[in-house]
Order: sequence, then structure tokens, then C-alpha cells
Amino acid sequence: MKKSFQLQFSIVMIYIIICSTPITSLIHYNIKTGDINQEVILQEYMRDWHVDKNNWAQNVESNISPRQQENSIIMEQDNNPGNGLIGGPKDLPWPMQSHDKRHTGSSPYSTSANLGTELWRIKGYESGDVWSSAVIDDNNIIYFGTIGSDSALYALYPDGTMKWRYQSNGLIWSTPAIGNDGTIYLVSWGSKLVALDPDGHEKWIFGGGDPISTSPVIAENGTIYFGTMAGNFYAVNANGTEQWHLYLGGSLISSPAIGHDNTIYIGTTSNYFYAVNPNGTLQWQFGAGQFKGNPSIAPDDTIYVPCFNGYLYAFYPNGTVKWQVSTGGSVAGAGVAVISDGTVYIGTEQLRAYFPNGTLKWSVDAQGDIYGTVPAVSADGTIYVSAGGSLVAVNPDGTEKWRKQLTIAQIHSSPCIGPDNRVYVGSEDYGISPYGYLHAFGTGQPKNITIEEPHQGHWYLFSKDRGTTRAGNLIVFGSVNIKVKASIEQEIDHVDFYVAHFKEVDPEYQLQNTDTAPPFEWTMNKRYGNDLYPHLPFDQLSIRVTGYYKGGCSWTEEILKFWYVHMF
Repeated sequence: MKKSFQLQFSIVMIYIIICSTPITSLIHYNIKTGDINQEVILQEYMRDWHVDKNNWAQNVESNISPRQQENSIIMEQDNNPGNGLIGGPKDLPWPMQSHDKRHTGSSPYSTSANLGTELWRIKGYESGDVWSSAVIDDNNIIYFGTIGSDSALYALYPDGTMKWRYQSNGLIWSTPAIGNDGTIYLVSWGSKLVALDPDGHEKWIFGGGDPISTSPVIAENGTIYFGTMAGNFYAVNANGTEQWHLYLGGSLISSPAIGHDNTIYIGTTSNYFYAVNPNGTLQWQFGAGQFKGNPSIAPDDTIYVPCFNGYLYAFYPNGTVKWQVSTGGSVAGAGVAVISDGTVYIGTEQLRAYFPNGTLKWSVDAQGDIYGTVPAVSADGTIYVSAGGSLVAVNPDGTEKWRKQLTIAQIHSSPCIGPDNRVYVGSEDYGISPYGYLHAFGTGQPKNITIEEPHQGHWYLFSKDRGTTRAGNLIVFGSVNIKVKASIEQEIDHVDFYVAHFKEVDPEYQLQNTDTAPPFEWTMNKRYGNDLYPHLPFDQLSIRVTGYYKGGCSWTEEILKFWYVHMF
């Protein structure tokens, strides 16, 4: 009698659900969850990249204006800049934030053959977003950091397999830097500058005393410069001893850049932009607004820095302002990329290109805010930006080359360019305990998985495909076989199958099955119920499948929402 009633009830549900409106989408990017996120109270200015005042109504091209020297204060010149080549970065593929000590964001490698194929992605051991940009040494080892519960530095081989992992004592917001001898310099919210050898072993630790969010920069003589959230600017020798420190006030979120004469430039949230001599004395300062973005130095020694008043400033080396230009009134720039012909690229709510004299060359809507990240430019002129939840490639004339959506959240990781047509970028996602990924794009065989069955827009009765639904949604009655295809089956370690009751944010997935050999598949055939009605024979569910490749890479696909009716 009970089974008869359930069968009649299920037949009624078949009619209702098949005629319902579309309710399912097959998601081809990762939605990450974790267990428990590290409890961290973040200052609003760490997250906020909106301008201080509204300049958006003014025409960008007409906002170019030469500035007088009244805001700049000249202090002291250093007559001994120290040009010795001891331990600074040599011609590594991408050794630090924005590629080099001048923060040009310009790579010597072409990416002309990169058509946007994602080769692999890798996440941390625990939950944690990837705000750090990647860096690359002369052996093509890739390094990146995570925040959240994970908070670790990872070293990867070019195929995405893990070389080593170093557990940090705090969140890694910033990008590491690589010295000439292969030493990796890491700073963290845990108030430490850590020097690691290429095998991930600690060489020394320097305590800055305060949380650090700036990315370190390395001078030609091996000096490492970084700033703290308490407003202190440090110079540390390559052996880990302090050279000097200077209090600049506010918080130092801006990552320093070094000019051709070894002058160091850095901005603060105390509304000043500073030029500092290599001996730690101030050369000049300029006041305008919060300077959270990174400075860059062009081949002609022009210094560029964005400000939270909505302007991009161009300085002569003596501190005189050449020009300023509004970059829009919504999002403040985090830094620029500048190439050999002097073209300057900056991302805000649009990607803009400027001539060296400050006139607008072109602008393009990247279909997402470029929020707290800096463009990267390859040798063939392709510009890469993190726009919204996508990595976007833009041609030198401003037309879009390709885009790949990686997440539904805002990306806070700047792209990095390596050899062999490679581009790397980090990601994050919404959720209580999100996982971040480092993504690799280029040419070659991807390490991914796809859900081959069930098909979107079909309905299934006891694992048999009965054809399409009127509404284009996915419906399962009784059971269904979840079939997964791996791009490189012989390199798969295992595939995990998960089910969750559908939720818009942070669905609570439960592991149902693990398969270690092809064909990778699992039959879904039981009553799941829900929290309110545990014996309910139907509900809206989500499926997640994660394939783990040997060496650490993983790839996740989801069927985000579908109706499931258990018949018996």
C-alpha cells in the first residue's frame, strides 16, 4: 500500500516537474567550499578599491592637466645609490609583483599561441582564497600564496604537480619575490619576512612587528623593501639583518617600486606618495589622497601611481607632476603596466590605455571591475586583466581576444606571464569557507574532467535517458548514472562524487562515492530528503564531481540545481 501510494505520488510529480520552468544550469567553473574559515577581522581598506570622490562625470580625455609643484616637498638627495649587483633578481620569467623592480608588468615572453585553454588548476590543502599573484623562477617553478585557513606558500612544477608547501604564520595577501640566487622572499599578515631556499627550507626570518600586506621588491644589491600596516617602511639585507626602517604613517598597502637610480617609491593611506633614497632618507613627498596602488617606472623614468581620488599621476623623477588624468569615478586603480613604447595600461571599471603624454589611446569595457589588480602585458602586446570573475585577454588595439570565467566572485589576483605561452591567475569564490585556485592557461593537454552524463535539459527514469524536457531542465526519477570523463585518465588518482541539497550559497556537499579507476561513474539511487522533511522522496539537489590528478591538481564540475524524485 505504501509503495503504491509513492508510485502514484511520483507519477503526479513527473507531470508537474516536466512542465515546470527551467531550474537547472550546468556550471563549468569551480564553486569552492571548505570546512571552517579562519576568523580574521579585516580592515575595510584592505577590501575597498572604490575612489574617494566622484570624478566619473568628467570626460577622461579632457581631464589631463599639468600640475604645479605645490603638493611636492623636496627633501634630500642620496649621492651613493649603491649599484652593486649582489643578490638582486636577474632575468627571471616573472620574479615579483608586476614582473620587475620597476613594476612594468611587461613580460619578455610571447603568448600569441595562447587561446585561453585552461591547462590545470590547483587549490590549497584547506579553505583559502588566492589573492596572491604567481611568480616564476629560472627553472619555471611557480610560486603562489593563499589566505584563510590554508595560508601557505606553494611551489609547483609547470605541469601543475606540487614540489613543496610551506605553512605560513599568517595570511598571504601579497605576492612573493625571488632573488638572484633563487631565494624566495615571503611576507605575511603574521608580521614576518621569511627567506626560503628553492627547496622550501627556511634560511632566516625577519620580524617586522606588524601585519604585512605589501609585496616585497628586491633591489639590484639584494636589499629587500617592504612596508607594514602600521606605516613602517623596511630595508632588509639579503642575510636577514635590518638595514634601516622609516615611519611613513598610515598603512602601507602599496608595494614599492625601484627606479633606475635606485630611488624607492611607495604610497601610504596617510594621503602621501613618497620617494625614498636607498639610505633611508626621504627625497620628496606628494600629497593628494590615499595611495594604496603600486607605483611603476617607465623606460623614460616617468613614475606612475594611481590615487584613491580617482586619478592617475605621472611624475618626473624630481617629484614634479607631469600630468594627471581621471581613470573613472567608480573603482580606483591598483597599479599600471607600462611597455617599451611608453603606453600605459590601467584597470578600474574599464581597461584604459594612455599615451605617454596622458591622452587616452582607447578604453574597453572588460565586463567586470578590475578591482585591486594590475594588468600584465606579453611580448606580443596582449594585455591580461582580472575582470570580475574572469581572466580577459585584450589585443593591443583594445579589442577582446578571449575571456574565461573562473568564478562568480571578484578576482583579486593579478595575472602573471611565463614561458611557453603560459598565463597564471588566482581565484576565489563566495561562501563561508571558500577554496581558492591557481589557474594555468596555455597550449598543450589540459588536466580536467567533464560530466558526460546526465545531460542538461533531459529527464531520466531509472538511469535511462528519456529525452528532452519541455522546460530545458534536468529531472531524475528513480536513479541516474553520473559518468565522468578525465582528459588524461592515466594521471587521475581518484574521482569524488558529492551530493547536496540545493542552496544559492555554500551548499553542504556530502561525499557519496570515490572511484579510483576508469570508467569513473557512480549511480545515484537513494532517498536524500532534507533538513525539514528527512523522508521526503523528492527535492532540488546539486551534484559536484572532483577529479584529483597525481601531484596535486584537481578539477571540479557541478550540476548546480535539478529535481530528483526517488521512486521506491
